[in-house]
Amino acid sequence: MGCFHGNRQHKDYRDSDDTMSYQGFMSRVPKEEQDRYDMKTAAAEFYRVNGVPQLIERALNELFSHQPEDLHGYLANYVTNLCAPPRISRLKGREVYDARGQLSIETEVFCIVCNKEKSMSSAAVSSHFGPNETSLVWKAKSQERADHVMTAAQWINGPLNNMLKGQSPRDQSDVDHILSNFFMARFLEEKDIQKEEEESRSPSEADLVLTSPRSAQTKKKSVDKGKKSITAEKPFPPAEPPEPVLPGSSAIGSVSLAVAKTAAKIQGIPLYKYIAALKNGKAPAQFHIPVPLVTLLSCGKTSPGKLSLLKEVILIPKAGQQVKQIITMTLELQKEMMRIVNTSTKAGAMLCDSGALAVAYERPEQPLDLITEACTNSGLALGTEIHLALNCAAPELVDCSKGKYEVATAVLKSPDELVDMYQSLISKYPAVVALIDPFRREDIDQWEKLSDMIGDSCSLLSDITLKSKAPPLPGVRDHILKYIHETTVSDLICIISEHQGSVLMGTACSEPCSDDSLSDI
Repeated sequence: MGCFHGNRQHKDYRDSDDTMSYQGFMSRVPKEEQDRYDMKTAAAEFYRVNGVPQLIERALNELFSHQPEDLHGYLANYVTNLCAPPRISRLKGREVYDARGQLSIETEVFCIVCNKEKSMSSAAVSSHFGPNETSLVWKAKSQERADHVMTAAQWINGPLNNMLKGQSPRDQSDVDHILSNFFMARFLEEKDIQKEEEESRSPSEADLVLTSPRSAQTKKKSVDKGKKSITAEKPFPPAEPPEPVLPGSSAIGSVSLAVAKTAAKIQGIPLYKYIAALKNGKAPAQFHIPVPLVTLLSCGKTSPGKLSLLKEVILIPKAGQQVKQIITMTLELQKEMMRIVNTSTKAGAMLCDSGALAVAYERPEQPLDLITEACTNSGLALGTEIHLALNCAAPELVDCSKGKYEVATAVLKSPDELVDMYQSLISKYPAVVALIDPFRREDIDQWEKLSDMIGDSCSLLSDITLKSKAPPLPGVRDHILKYIHETTVSDLICIISEHQGSVLMGTACSEPCSDDSLSDI
Protein backbone atom coordinates (compact mmCIF):
# COMPACT_ATOMS: atom_id res chain seq x y z
CA MET A 1 0.00 0.00 0.00
CA GLY A 2 2.85 2.33 0.87
CA CYS A 3 4.48 1.82 -2.54
CA PHE A 4 1.16 2.27 -4.38
CA HIS A 5 0.44 5.40 -2.40
CA GLY A 6 3.82 6.80 -3.30
CA ASN A 7 3.34 6.06 -7.00
CA ARG A 8 -0.09 7.73 -6.97
CA GLN A 9 1.35 10.81 -5.30
CA HIS A 10 4.12 10.88 -7.86
CA LYS A 11 1.61 10.54 -10.75
CA ASP A 12 -0.61 13.31 -9.37
CA TYR A 13 2.40 15.55 -9.03
CA ARG A 14 3.44 14.79 -12.60
CA ASP A 15 -0.09 15.52 -13.95
CA SER A 16 -0.20 18.78 -12.08
CA ASP A 17 3.23 19.64 -13.39
CA ASP A 18 2.11 18.85 -16.96
CA THR A 19 -0.94 21.09 -16.56
CA MET A 20 1.18 23.91 -15.24
CA SER A 21 3.64 23.39 -18.10
CA TYR A 22 0.74 23.46 -20.67
CA GLN A 23 -0.71 26.59 -19.13
CA GLY A 24 2.67 28.18 -19.11
CA PHE A 25 3.25 27.17 -22.69
CA MET A 26 -0.13 28.51 -23.81
CA SER A 27 0.46 31.75 -22.00
CA ARG A 28 3.45 32.30 -24.25
CA VAL A 29 1.46 31.44 -27.45
CA PRO A 30 -0.13 34.39 -29.26
CA LYS A 31 -3.85 34.75 -28.47
CA GLU A 32 -4.84 34.26 -32.10
CA GLU A 33 -3.15 30.87 -32.25
CA GLN A 34 -4.59 29.95 -28.87
CA ASP A 35 -8.11 30.74 -30.07
CA ARG A 36 -7.51 28.73 -33.21
CA TYR A 37 -6.34 25.76 -31.20
CA ASP A 38 -9.35 25.93 -28.89
CA MET A 39 -11.68 26.13 -31.89
CA LYS A 40 -10.09 23.07 -33.47
CA THR A 41 -10.44 21.17 -30.21
CA ALA A 42 -14.12 22.16 -29.89
CA ALA A 43 -14.79 21.29 -33.55
CA ALA A 44 -13.18 17.87 -33.15
CA GLU A 45 -15.38 17.20 -30.12
CA PHE A 46 -18.50 18.41 -31.95
CA TYR A 47 -17.78 16.17 -34.95
CA ARG A 48 -17.02 13.20 -32.69
CA VAL A 49 -20.24 13.56 -30.69
CA ASN A 50 -22.36 13.84 -33.85
CA GLY A 51 -20.63 11.02 -35.71
CA VAL A 52 -19.46 13.24 -38.56
CA PRO A 53 -16.18 11.34 -39.27
CA GLN A 54 -18.10 8.08 -39.65
CA LEU A 55 -20.68 9.78 -41.90
CA ILE A 56 -17.99 11.24 -44.14
CA GLU A 57 -16.25 7.89 -44.28
CA ARG A 58 -19.47 6.12 -45.39
CA ALA A 59 -20.17 8.84 -47.95
CA LEU A 60 -16.68 8.56 -49.44
CA ASN A 61 -16.95 4.79 -49.55
CA GLU A 62 -20.30 5.04 -51.39
CA LEU A 63 -18.82 7.64 -53.72
CA PHE A 64 -15.88 5.41 -54.59
CA SER A 65 -18.14 2.40 -55.00
CA HIS A 66 -20.47 4.14 -57.51
CA GLN A 67 -17.93 6.54 -59.03
CA PRO A 68 -20.62 8.81 -60.51
CA GLU A 69 -19.90 11.39 -63.15
CA ASP A 70 -21.21 14.23 -60.97
CA LEU A 71 -19.26 13.78 -57.74
CA HIS A 72 -20.61 16.82 -55.99
CA GLY A 73 -24.21 16.09 -57.01
CA TYR A 74 -23.91 12.56 -55.64
CA LEU A 75 -22.54 13.80 -52.33
CA ALA A 76 -25.24 16.48 -52.13
CA ASN A 77 -27.99 13.90 -52.64
CA TYR A 78 -26.38 11.54 -50.16
CA VAL A 79 -26.27 14.17 -47.43
CA THR A 80 -29.74 15.53 -48.27
CA ASN A 81 -31.26 12.11 -47.58
CA LEU A 82 -29.82 12.33 -44.06
CA CYS A 83 -31.50 15.67 -43.31
CA ALA A 84 -33.97 16.00 -40.47
CA PRO A 85 -37.60 15.69 -41.66
CA PRO A 86 -39.26 19.04 -42.42
CA ARG A 87 -41.21 20.70 -39.62
CA ILE A 88 -43.81 23.44 -39.90
CA SER A 89 -42.15 26.76 -39.12
CA ARG A 90 -45.10 29.07 -39.71
CA LEU A 91 -48.44 29.56 -41.43
CA LYS A 92 -49.53 32.54 -43.47
CA GLY A 93 -53.20 33.29 -44.04
CA ARG A 94 -54.34 35.76 -46.67
CA GLU A 95 -57.47 36.84 -48.49
CA VAL A 96 -57.94 35.68 -52.09
CA TYR A 97 -60.78 35.82 -54.59
CA ASP A 98 -62.44 32.70 -55.97
CA ALA A 99 -63.76 32.14 -59.48
CA ARG A 100 -66.93 34.06 -58.65
CA GLY A 101 -65.02 37.08 -57.40
CA GLN A 102 -65.94 36.34 -53.80
CA LEU A 103 -63.51 36.57 -50.89
CA SER A 104 -61.97 33.32 -49.72
CA ILE A 105 -59.13 32.33 -47.41
CA GLU A 106 -55.82 30.82 -48.47
CA THR A 107 -53.20 29.23 -46.22
CA GLU A 108 -49.50 29.01 -47.07
CA VAL A 109 -47.35 26.51 -45.17
CA PHE A 110 -43.66 27.16 -44.49
CA CYS A 111 -41.27 24.46 -43.27
CA ILE A 112 -37.67 24.25 -42.17
CA VAL A 113 -35.94 22.18 -44.84
CA CYS A 114 -32.18 21.66 -44.61
CA ASN A 115 -31.95 24.43 -42.00
CA LYS A 116 -33.70 26.91 -44.29
CA GLU A 117 -37.28 28.13 -44.23
CA LYS A 118 -39.09 27.22 -47.42
CA SER A 119 -42.62 27.84 -48.72
CA MET A 120 -44.03 24.36 -49.30
CA SER A 121 -47.61 24.74 -50.51
CA SER A 122 -50.83 26.69 -50.22
CA ALA A 123 -54.53 25.86 -50.32
CA ALA A 124 -57.64 27.98 -50.60
CA VAL A 125 -61.14 27.09 -49.46
CA SER A 126 -64.27 28.96 -50.50
CA SER A 127 -66.92 29.91 -47.98
CA HIS A 128 -70.48 28.67 -48.39
CA PHE A 129 -73.43 30.02 -46.47
CA GLY A 130 -76.09 27.46 -47.24
CA PRO A 131 -78.98 27.61 -49.71
CA ASN A 132 -79.40 31.40 -49.61
CA GLU A 133 -75.84 31.99 -50.79
CA THR A 134 -76.83 32.08 -54.45
CA SER A 135 -80.06 34.01 -53.99
CA LEU A 136 -80.62 37.58 -55.10
CA VAL A 137 -79.58 38.92 -51.71
CA TRP A 138 -75.97 37.79 -52.11
CA LYS A 139 -74.75 41.38 -52.06
CA ALA A 140 -76.14 41.78 -48.56
CA LYS A 141 -73.94 38.88 -47.49
CA SER A 142 -70.71 40.34 -48.85
CA GLN A 143 -69.84 42.05 -45.56
CA GLU A 144 -70.59 38.89 -43.62
CA ARG A 145 -68.29 36.96 -45.95
CA ALA A 146 -65.56 39.59 -45.51
CA ASP A 147 -65.85 39.27 -41.71
CA HIS A 148 -65.59 35.48 -41.95
CA VAL A 149 -62.48 35.65 -44.12
CA MET A 150 -60.84 38.30 -41.92
CA THR A 151 -61.43 36.15 -38.82
CA ALA A 152 -60.02 33.12 -40.63
CA ALA A 153 -56.86 35.05 -41.52
CA GLN A 154 -56.48 36.13 -37.89
CA TRP A 155 -56.82 32.53 -36.70
CA ILE A 156 -54.22 31.29 -39.19
CA ASN A 157 -51.67 34.03 -38.52
CA GLY A 158 -52.21 33.91 -34.76
CA PRO A 159 -53.22 30.89 -32.66
CA LEU A 160 -53.08 28.22 -35.37
CA ASN A 161 -49.62 29.38 -36.41
CA ASN A 162 -48.40 29.00 -32.82
CA MET A 163 -50.12 25.65 -32.26
CA LEU A 164 -48.76 23.97 -35.39
CA LYS A 165 -45.23 25.36 -35.21
CA GLY A 166 -42.81 22.43 -34.99
CA GLN A 167 -45.43 19.87 -36.07
CA SER A 168 -44.59 17.35 -38.76
CA PRO A 169 -46.79 17.95 -41.81
CA ARG A 170 -46.80 14.19 -42.40
CA ASP A 171 -48.80 13.62 -39.21
CA GLN A 172 -52.14 14.54 -40.81
CA SER A 173 -54.29 13.01 -38.09
CA ASP A 174 -52.40 14.87 -35.35
CA VAL A 175 -52.63 18.17 -37.22
CA ASP A 176 -56.34 17.71 -37.91
CA HIS A 177 -56.94 16.78 -34.27
CA ILE A 178 -55.34 20.05 -33.16
CA LEU A 179 -57.40 21.99 -35.70
CA SER A 180 -60.67 20.31 -34.69
CA ASN A 181 -60.05 20.89 -30.99
CA PHE A 182 -59.30 24.55 -31.65
CA PHE A 183 -62.49 24.94 -33.68
CA MET A 184 -64.62 23.21 -31.04
CA ALA A 185 -63.24 25.51 -28.35
CA ARG A 186 -64.12 28.58 -30.46
CA PHE A 187 -67.56 27.12 -31.23
CA LEU A 188 -68.36 26.57 -27.55
CA GLU A 189 -67.15 30.07 -26.71
CA GLU A 190 -69.45 31.55 -29.36
CA LYS A 191 -72.32 29.41 -28.10
CA ASP A 192 -71.84 30.66 -24.52
CA ILE A 193 -71.75 34.27 -25.74
CA GLN A 194 -75.00 33.82 -27.66
CA LYS A 195 -76.64 32.15 -24.66
CA GLU A 196 -75.66 35.06 -22.40
CA GLU A 197 -77.05 37.54 -24.92
CA GLU A 198 -80.34 35.66 -25.14
CA GLU A 199 -80.67 35.49 -21.37
CA SER A 200 -79.99 39.21 -21.00
CA ARG A 201 -82.56 40.10 -23.67
CA SER A 202 -86.02 40.80 -22.18
CA PRO A 203 -88.97 39.15 -23.97
CA SER A 204 -90.96 41.52 -26.17
CA GLU A 205 -94.69 41.97 -26.11
CA ALA A 206 -94.89 40.19 -29.44
CA ASP A 207 -93.20 37.16 -27.95
CA LEU A 208 -95.66 37.19 -25.06
CA VAL A 209 -98.59 37.31 -27.46
CA LEU A 210 -97.26 34.44 -29.52
CA THR A 211 -96.71 32.27 -26.47
CA SER A 212 -100.07 33.04 -24.92
CA PRO A 213 -102.24 29.87 -24.72
CA ARG A 214 -105.39 31.94 -25.30
CA SER A 215 -104.04 33.49 -28.51
CA ALA A 216 -102.81 30.12 -29.74
CA GLN A 217 -106.24 28.59 -29.10
CA THR A 218 -107.98 31.47 -30.89
CA LYS A 219 -105.62 31.13 -33.84
CA LYS A 220 -106.28 27.41 -34.06
CA LYS A 221 -110.07 27.94 -34.10
CA SER A 222 -109.84 30.51 -36.90
CA VAL A 223 -107.66 28.18 -38.94
CA ASP A 224 -110.07 25.30 -38.38
CA LYS A 225 -112.99 27.43 -39.56
CA GLY A 226 -111.11 28.39 -42.67
CA LYS A 227 -110.32 24.77 -43.52
CA LYS A 228 -113.91 23.52 -43.42
CA SER A 229 -114.54 24.55 -47.01
CA ILE A 230 -111.25 23.28 -48.51
CA THR A 231 -109.61 19.92 -48.88
CA ALA A 232 -107.25 19.19 -46.01
CA GLU A 233 -103.62 19.01 -47.13
CA LYS A 234 -100.83 17.22 -45.42
CA PRO A 235 -99.03 19.68 -43.14
CA PHE A 236 -95.81 21.13 -44.55
CA PRO A 237 -92.93 19.96 -42.31
CA PRO A 238 -91.11 22.90 -40.75
CA ALA A 239 -87.65 23.59 -42.07
CA GLU A 240 -84.71 22.23 -40.14
CA PRO A 241 -82.64 24.97 -38.51
CA PRO A 242 -79.65 25.84 -40.71
CA GLU A 243 -76.27 24.64 -39.62
CA PRO A 244 -74.51 27.55 -37.91
CA VAL A 245 -71.42 28.83 -39.70
CA LEU A 246 -68.84 30.04 -37.21
CA PRO A 247 -66.93 33.10 -38.46
CA GLY A 248 -63.41 32.02 -39.38
CA SER A 249 -64.29 28.34 -39.77
CA SER A 250 -62.86 28.16 -43.30
CA ALA A 251 -59.40 28.57 -41.74
CA ILE A 252 -59.62 24.97 -40.49
CA GLY A 253 -60.28 23.43 -43.91
CA SER A 254 -57.71 25.65 -45.59
CA VAL A 255 -54.92 24.77 -43.14
CA SER A 256 -55.73 21.04 -43.21
CA LEU A 257 -55.63 20.89 -47.00
CA ALA A 258 -52.44 22.97 -47.19
CA VAL A 259 -50.72 20.63 -44.72
CA ALA A 260 -51.83 17.59 -46.75
CA LYS A 261 -50.39 19.15 -49.92
CA THR A 262 -47.17 19.85 -48.05
CA ALA A 263 -46.88 16.23 -46.90
CA ALA A 264 -47.49 14.99 -50.44
CA LYS A 265 -44.79 17.31 -51.76
CA ILE A 266 -42.31 16.13 -49.11
CA GLN A 267 -42.93 12.51 -50.08
CA GLY A 268 -42.68 13.37 -53.77
CA ILE A 269 -46.10 11.92 -54.65
CA PRO A 270 -49.30 13.46 -56.07
CA LEU A 271 -51.90 14.63 -53.57
CA TYR A 272 -54.39 11.97 -54.69
CA LYS A 273 -51.92 9.20 -53.83
CA TYR A 274 -51.25 10.75 -50.43
CA ILE A 275 -54.95 10.99 -49.57
CA ALA A 276 -55.57 7.46 -50.84
CA ALA A 277 -52.80 6.24 -48.53
CA LEU A 278 -54.42 8.07 -45.61
CA LYS A 279 -57.76 6.43 -46.36
CA ASN A 280 -56.59 2.89 -47.13
CA GLY A 281 -53.35 2.61 -45.18
CA LYS A 282 -51.40 2.54 -48.43
CA ALA A 283 -51.93 3.90 -51.90
CA PRO A 284 -53.51 1.39 -54.33
CA ALA A 285 -51.44 0.16 -57.24
CA GLN A 286 -53.88 1.53 -59.81
CA PHE A 287 -56.10 4.58 -59.94
CA HIS A 288 -59.10 5.40 -62.11
CA ILE A 289 -59.55 8.98 -63.24
CA PRO A 290 -62.96 10.20 -62.01
CA VAL A 291 -65.50 11.05 -64.69
CA PRO A 292 -65.56 14.86 -64.97
CA LEU A 293 -69.04 16.39 -64.90
CA VAL A 294 -69.61 19.58 -66.88
CA THR A 295 -72.32 22.15 -66.22
CA LEU A 296 -73.97 22.90 -69.57
CA LEU A 297 -76.87 25.13 -68.56
CA SER A 298 -77.94 27.18 -65.58
CA CYS A 299 -81.62 27.94 -65.06
CA GLY A 300 -81.64 28.67 -61.34
CA LYS A 301 -82.90 31.63 -59.32
CA THR A 302 -80.11 33.94 -60.46
CA SER A 303 -80.50 33.08 -64.15
CA PRO A 304 -82.53 35.21 -66.57
CA GLY A 305 -86.08 34.08 -67.23
CA LYS A 306 -88.79 32.77 -64.94
CA LEU A 307 -87.53 29.21 -64.46
CA SER A 308 -85.77 28.61 -61.12
CA LEU A 309 -85.86 24.84 -60.70
CA LEU A 310 -82.84 23.71 -62.72
CA LYS A 311 -79.85 25.34 -61.05
CA GLU A 312 -77.57 23.17 -63.18
CA VAL A 313 -78.06 20.87 -66.13
CA ILE A 314 -74.94 18.72 -65.96
CA LEU A 315 -73.33 16.67 -68.73
CA ILE A 316 -72.17 13.18 -67.77
CA PRO A 317 -69.81 11.83 -70.47
CA LYS A 318 -69.45 8.18 -71.27
CA ALA A 319 -66.90 6.45 -69.07
CA GLY A 320 -63.52 5.75 -70.63
CA GLN A 321 -63.21 8.94 -72.67
CA GLN A 322 -60.11 11.04 -72.36
CA VAL A 323 -60.48 14.40 -70.67
CA LYS A 324 -59.35 16.20 -73.83
CA GLN A 325 -62.12 14.48 -75.79
CA ILE A 326 -64.69 15.50 -73.18
CA ILE A 327 -63.57 19.13 -73.27
CA THR A 328 -63.69 19.25 -77.06
CA MET A 329 -67.13 17.62 -77.15
CA THR A 330 -68.47 20.00 -74.49
CA LEU A 331 -67.20 23.11 -76.27
CA GLU A 332 -68.73 22.00 -79.57
CA LEU A 333 -72.05 21.23 -77.88
CA GLN A 334 -72.04 24.56 -76.05
CA LYS A 335 -71.28 26.39 -79.30
CA GLU A 336 -74.21 24.71 -81.02
CA MET A 337 -76.52 25.51 -78.11
CA MET A 338 -75.54 29.18 -78.30
CA ARG A 339 -76.21 29.20 -82.04
CA ILE A 340 -79.69 27.74 -81.53
CA VAL A 341 -80.59 30.16 -78.74
CA ASN A 342 -79.26 33.22 -80.57
CA THR A 343 -81.26 32.40 -83.70
CA SER A 344 -84.48 31.43 -81.92
CA THR A 345 -84.75 34.08 -79.19
CA LYS A 346 -84.21 37.80 -78.98
CA ALA A 347 -82.54 37.67 -75.57
CA GLY A 348 -79.95 35.10 -76.63
CA ALA A 349 -77.67 33.26 -74.21
CA MET A 350 -75.16 34.57 -71.70
CA LEU A 351 -72.39 32.98 -69.69
CA CYS A 352 -72.89 32.83 -65.94
CA ASP A 353 -70.09 32.90 -63.35
CA SER A 354 -69.63 29.12 -63.55
CA GLY A 355 -68.88 29.29 -67.27
CA ALA A 356 -72.17 27.61 -68.18
CA LEU A 357 -74.83 29.06 -70.45
CA ALA A 358 -77.62 30.97 -68.74
CA VAL A 359 -80.78 31.05 -70.84
CA ALA A 360 -84.14 32.67 -70.13
CA TYR A 361 -86.71 29.88 -69.91
CA GLU A 362 -90.09 29.42 -68.27
CA ARG A 363 -90.55 25.63 -68.17
CA PRO A 364 -88.09 22.83 -67.22
CA GLU A 365 -88.69 21.07 -70.54
CA GLN A 366 -87.19 23.95 -72.54
CA PRO A 367 -83.51 23.58 -71.52
CA LEU A 368 -83.73 19.81 -72.02
CA ASP A 369 -85.22 20.33 -75.49
CA LEU A 370 -82.34 22.70 -76.29
CA ILE A 371 -79.74 20.11 -75.32
CA THR A 372 -81.57 17.39 -77.27
CA GLU A 373 -81.61 19.52 -80.42
CA ALA A 374 -77.95 20.52 -80.02
CA CYS A 375 -76.90 16.87 -79.60
CA THR A 376 -78.83 15.86 -82.70
CA ASN A 377 -77.23 18.63 -84.74
CA SER A 378 -73.76 17.74 -83.42
CA GLY A 379 -74.15 14.02 -84.08
CA LEU A 380 -73.99 13.10 -80.39
CA ALA A 381 -76.15 10.24 -79.14
CA LEU A 382 -77.94 11.63 -76.09
CA GLY A 383 -78.54 8.74 -73.72
CA THR A 384 -75.61 6.73 -75.08
CA GLU A 385 -72.53 8.91 -75.49
CA ILE A 386 -73.67 11.42 -72.91
CA HIS A 387 -76.23 11.52 -70.11
CA LEU A 388 -77.60 14.33 -67.98
CA ALA A 389 -77.95 15.13 -64.30
CA LEU A 390 -80.25 17.85 -62.96
CA ASN A 391 -79.21 19.85 -59.92
CA CYS A 392 -82.64 20.99 -58.76
CA ALA A 393 -81.39 22.77 -55.62
CA ALA A 394 -84.98 22.59 -54.36
CA PRO A 395 -84.14 23.72 -50.79
CA GLU A 396 -83.40 27.15 -52.26
CA LEU A 397 -86.91 27.40 -53.75
CA VAL A 398 -89.06 26.78 -50.68
CA ASP A 399 -91.72 29.28 -49.69
CA CYS A 400 -92.36 28.14 -46.14
CA SER A 401 -95.26 30.57 -45.65
CA LYS A 402 -97.15 28.83 -48.47
CA GLY A 403 -95.74 25.36 -47.93
CA LYS A 404 -94.68 25.03 -51.57
CA TYR A 405 -91.74 25.25 -53.96
CA GLU A 406 -91.55 28.19 -56.36
CA VAL A 407 -90.21 26.31 -59.39
CA ALA A 408 -90.70 29.38 -61.58
CA THR A 409 -91.83 32.93 -61.02
CA ALA A 410 -95.38 32.76 -59.52
CA VAL A 411 -95.49 28.98 -60.16
CA LEU A 412 -95.85 27.11 -56.87
CA LYS A 413 -95.91 23.35 -56.43
CA SER A 414 -96.47 21.20 -53.37
CA PRO A 415 -94.01 18.39 -52.63
CA ASP A 416 -96.41 15.82 -54.10
CA GLU A 417 -96.91 17.91 -57.23
CA LEU A 418 -93.15 18.12 -57.56
CA VAL A 419 -92.96 14.31 -57.47
CA ASP A 420 -95.33 14.09 -60.42
CA MET A 421 -93.38 16.73 -62.33
CA TYR A 422 -90.06 14.89 -61.86
CA GLN A 423 -91.60 11.60 -62.95
CA SER A 424 -92.95 13.24 -66.09
CA LEU A 425 -89.56 14.79 -66.93
CA ILE A 426 -87.68 11.53 -66.48
CA SER A 427 -90.21 9.65 -68.60
CA LYS A 428 -89.94 12.21 -71.39
CA TYR A 429 -86.15 12.57 -71.18
CA PRO A 430 -84.61 9.14 -70.40
CA ALA A 431 -81.10 10.62 -70.78
CA VAL A 432 -81.61 12.22 -67.35
CA VAL A 433 -80.05 9.67 -65.01
CA ALA A 434 -79.63 11.70 -61.79
CA LEU A 435 -81.53 14.27 -59.74
CA ILE A 436 -79.62 16.29 -57.16
CA ASP A 437 -81.56 17.68 -54.20
CA PRO A 438 -85.04 17.38 -55.73
CA PHE A 439 -86.60 18.16 -52.31
CA ARG A 440 -85.74 19.47 -48.89
CA ARG A 441 -84.50 16.92 -46.40
CA GLU A 442 -87.73 17.38 -44.44
CA ASP A 443 -89.90 15.97 -47.26
CA ILE A 444 -88.96 12.38 -46.45
CA ASP A 445 -92.17 10.87 -47.85
CA GLN A 446 -91.58 12.51 -51.23
CA TRP A 447 -87.99 11.26 -51.44
CA GLU A 448 -89.24 7.71 -50.92
CA LYS A 449 -92.23 8.13 -53.24
CA LEU A 450 -90.10 9.46 -56.11
CA SER A 451 -87.53 6.74 -55.63
CA ASP A 452 -90.24 4.07 -55.90
CA MET A 453 -91.61 5.68 -59.06
CA ILE A 454 -88.42 6.13 -61.06
CA GLY A 455 -86.81 2.86 -59.93
CA ASP A 456 -83.37 2.17 -61.35
CA SER A 457 -83.69 4.53 -64.30
CA CYS A 458 -82.60 7.60 -62.31
CA SER A 459 -80.54 8.05 -59.16
CA LEU A 460 -81.37 10.48 -56.38
CA LEU A 461 -78.45 12.39 -54.90
CA SER A 462 -78.36 14.46 -51.75
CA ASP A 463 -75.89 17.20 -50.83
CA ILE A 464 -74.56 16.17 -47.42
CA THR A 465 -72.04 18.99 -47.10
CA LEU A 466 -73.94 20.76 -44.32
CA LYS A 467 -75.72 17.65 -42.99
CA SER A 468 -73.06 14.94 -42.92
CA LYS A 469 -74.30 13.66 -39.54
CA ALA A 470 -77.97 13.55 -40.54
CA PRO A 471 -79.68 10.16 -41.00
CA PRO A 472 -79.76 8.86 -44.59
CA LEU A 473 -82.71 9.80 -46.77
CA PRO A 474 -84.88 7.03 -48.26
CA GLY A 475 -84.11 6.29 -51.88
CA VAL A 476 -80.83 8.23 -51.94
CA ARG A 477 -78.03 6.18 -53.45
CA ASP A 478 -75.27 8.71 -53.85
CA HIS A 479 -74.15 11.95 -52.26
CA ILE A 480 -72.65 15.33 -53.09
CA LEU A 481 -69.90 16.62 -50.83
CA LYS A 482 -68.10 19.96 -50.88
CA TYR A 483 -64.87 20.74 -49.06
CA ILE A 484 -65.83 23.79 -46.99
CA HIS A 485 -65.58 25.46 -43.60
CA GLU A 486 -64.15 23.42 -40.71
CA THR A 487 -64.00 20.14 -42.65
CA THR A 488 -60.51 18.64 -42.39
CA VAL A 489 -58.95 16.07 -44.69
CA SER A 490 -59.41 13.49 -41.94
CA ASP A 491 -63.09 14.47 -41.63
CA LEU A 492 -63.51 14.09 -45.36
CA ILE A 493 -62.09 10.57 -45.31
CA CYS A 494 -64.34 9.68 -42.37
CA ILE A 495 -67.50 11.05 -44.04
CA ILE A 496 -66.80 9.18 -47.27
CA SER A 497 -66.19 5.94 -45.37
CA GLU A 498 -69.45 6.26 -43.41
CA HIS A 499 -71.77 6.83 -46.39
CA GLN A 500 -72.84 4.04 -48.68
CA GLY A 501 -72.77 4.54 -52.44
CA SER A 502 -70.75 6.95 -54.52
CA VAL A 503 -69.63 10.33 -53.27
CA LEU A 504 -69.23 13.12 -55.82
CA MET A 505 -67.14 16.14 -55.00
CA GLY A 506 -69.18 19.28 -55.51
CA THR A 507 -68.68 21.23 -58.71
CA ALA A 508 -65.66 23.49 -58.53
CA CYS A 509 -67.26 26.59 -60.08
CA SER A 510 -67.11 28.39 -56.74
CA GLU A 511 -63.61 27.27 -55.84
CA PRO A 512 -60.44 29.36 -56.33
CA CYS A 513 -59.19 29.07 -59.90
CA SER A 514 -55.57 28.33 -58.98
CA ASP A 515 -56.25 25.36 -56.72
CA ASP A 516 -56.69 21.96 -58.36
CA SER A 517 -56.69 20.06 -55.04
CA LEU A 518 -60.36 19.11 -55.34
CA SER A 519 -59.58 17.11 -58.48
CA ASP A 520 -57.08 15.07 -56.47
CA ILE A 521 -59.61 14.56 -53.68
